[in-house]
Amino acid sequence: MTVSLPLVVVLGFFAWGAIKFLGVRTWVVVLIALFGFWLSHTFLAPSIEPGTRSGVDVINGSHD
Repeated sequence: MTVSLPLVVVLGFFAWGAIKFLGVRTWVVVLIALFGFWLSHTFLAPSIEPGTRSGVDVINGSHD
């Protein structure tokens, strides 16, 4: 069985785990999320999506 999860759900799970088990402060997670939001509006945004997509493909072992 294959389960498909959006990347934001997986990252949210890791953020929750970091807060719960590693003692990371909630404001740090919010700050990092805001950084990602603002980064998406910069000149780096066009290269972020293909880089993330290729990284996920490597992890998943995509067979195009």
